[in-house]
Amino acid sequence: MTDDHARTDAGEGDPHHAQASPLPGPDVGLPTTAAAARTLVRERMALDAPDLQDEEAGARVLADALLVTSELVTNAIRHGGGLTAFDLWITDDGLILNVADASPCLPVTTDPDQRGKDRIGGFGWPLVCRLARHVAVTALPDGKQITVLIRLTPPA
Repeated sequence: MTDDHARTDAGEGDPHHAQASPLPGPDVGLPTTAAAARTLVRERMALDAPDLQDEEAGARVLADALLVTSELVTNAIRHGGGLTAFDLWITDDGLILNVADASPCLPVTTDPDQRGKDRIGGFGWPLVCRLARHVAVTALPDGKQITVLIRLTPPA
């Protein structure tokens, strides 16, 4: 993976293509809330990256992963027509998270200088791009998928 931020792919043959099937494991399905998605991330990291649980830098990495998860899942539910796929795994490069929704629309960033005082939101996407090492948006026949790579080693 590269350090690209906000790349759009065709999605064909992509090994990180989100699956419509649930995550492996007993009774693990598509999360219905951001909190449920965070729980899945926390559980997977506890199993596959236990060394992050005990140190302060590891706690920051976990917090970043949970924040990115919250942003992506919340936006899929609120703005993307609903979450259609969610999967994650730990690799040597870090946590790979796929979140797919039913909207073909790309994520939006709100320019703080152009927004009205009564308008909220628009800051989550830049936050995701800042916290993730890699971000890709892939068009799907029924929406889009966002794939992020979050480095699990604390910055030097």
